[in-house]
Amino acid sequence: MTTRLARCTPEAQGIASGDVSRFVQAIADSGLEAHSLMLLRHGHVVAEGWWAPYSADLKHQMYSLSKSFTSTAIGMAVAEGLLSPEDRVLSFFPEDAPEKPSAHLEAMRVRHLLTMTTGHAQDTIDRIRQAPDGNWARAFLRLPVEQEPGTHFVYNTGATYMLSGILRKAAGQDLFDYLQPRLFAPLGIEGATWERCPRGLSVGGYGLNIVTEDIAKFGLLYLNRGVWEGRRLLEENWVAEATSKQVPNDDGWADDWRQGYGYQFWRCRHGAYRGDGAFGQFCVVMPEQDAVLAMTGGTNDLQGVLNLVWEHLLPAMKPGPLAEDRQAASSLKAQLESLRLDPPAKMPSSPREQALSATAYRLEKNERDWESVSIRFADKEAVVSIRGGREAHELHCGRETWLEGTSKLLERQELRVVAAFTRETPDRLPLTVRFVETPFCLTVSVDFGGSDLELSWRMNVGFDPAAAPPLKGRIA
Repeated sequence: MTTRLARCTPEAQGIASGDVSRFVQAIADSGLEAHSLMLLRHGHVVAEGWWAPYSADLKHQMYSLSKSFTSTAIGMAVAEGLLSPEDRVLSFFPEDAPEKPSAHLEAMRVRHLLTMTTGHAQDTIDRIRQAPDGNWARAFLRLPVEQEPGTHFVYNTGATYMLSGILRKAAGQDLFDYLQPRLFAPLGIEGATWERCPRGLSVGGYGLNIVTEDIAKFGLLYLNRGVWEGRRLLEENWVAEATSKQVPNDDGWADDWRQGYGYQFWRCRHGAYRGDGAFGQFCVVMPEQDAVLAMTGGTNDLQGVLNLVWEHLLPAMKPGPLAEDRQAASSLKAQLESLRLDPPAKMPSSPREQALSATAYRLEKNERDWESVSIRFADKEAVVSIRGGREAHELHCGRETWLEGTSKLLERQELRVVAAFTRETPDRLPLTVRFVETPFCLTVSVDFGGSDLELSWRMNVGFDPAAAPPLKGRIA
């Protein structure tokens, strides 16, 4: 079992260090927020970097890159004879099936779930997550299927959840547990987690949390057509089918999102394919170049990232080794080791801090049910306390430097964060909170005015572009 991939210089595998350096610089120049990258050529890691405070040991939310892992589990189950892509979806859920299924639902096969051609007019995930009894499979089977399965591509995370449910029925194990001995253990993927539905099933379409090197290993397994260190983990014909164009998807999509869709994999330009997740989670496999690119990030411009890959990395890959270039390799290494996302630094302190410190402000009624906020200033930090109902949040923000901690501000469970504060004016306090195992960075602006306070915030990325209304408060 290999837990760490082999490393070497880019030149040893036919890539000039300067070309990789220009790719990294292009990411910075474009304003795209990357959190990590790992480039593999001929099975070796030739470049890797993490934008501090993100680091190699931190797991990252994969979002829809999880789908490609779910597809892999289905391929393994097919090889074991547990199910077939031609099996009827309804056959796995007799207890949840409608009394009179529609003809389109009767016609739905496992293959249609894999290729996002279920016949639904829109994604089903938001609707099935609202099921009062937590039975997402039953909710899925009771939704209208407007079109004949197999005729239209509609990106459908609910379909991937149903694949997780089908695997549970066919294998008698949850998706995550099923993959442990078959995929995670052989690849040396340790400490992975997967979000579960109210009934305890791995969600399938999102929710997987792994480190960047785990993404790279997964891509390398596919690049090697299902073989890992001489051992076949996945049938070669499944790899070929899963990563080839099974259905067209050029209706309303653009560039690398209209090259065709496989079994929970996207086709790309230039003969490549990928698994990807919202906000910049990538596993890009380039068979013609014998290369894999793994990335995590926090950006809404996924196409922008791919454009830079094709512009800088693709033409950099030469057929044979290049002459050693110690200076360029050393320069690239230093560049990758110095990658940072620093907190804003404008005005480290204000003479008003003593007067404002620990003053409690009663907030107006708001959708978050926050009742009060106070900020206590110390030599090297500001401690922000937010109270509401039975919850109390406390953030320790470094003075223009990151402080590590945990918080439930984003989700109900504790998430690892780094936080910092600065000053724009004596009465405006910007706080920056990075949830370092997610794509998200929260920027909060606190404005003090006499006995009043206004608190506004924005997230770097999100599915809902609407800005949150500011919260207002007065000294309690």
